[in-house]
Amino acid sequence: MDYVSALLPPVVMAVFFIGLVVTIVKSQGGPNKAKEDAIVDAALARAESTRQQGDATP
Repeated sequence: MDYVSALLPPVVMAVFFIGLVVTIVKSQGGPNKAKEDAIVDAALARAESTRQQGDATP
């Protein structure tokens, strides 16, 4: 029975990891993709404008 207790934690972690990967892959795209892309684009634009303002000050 020692082999069962030795193999159980890696098997449980593998199952959770596979579940996490499947969830991430399934959440890519879909109806929320445009909203997520707009949020990222807005954050990048805000960061770029902040950087440009920082470069303009002497």
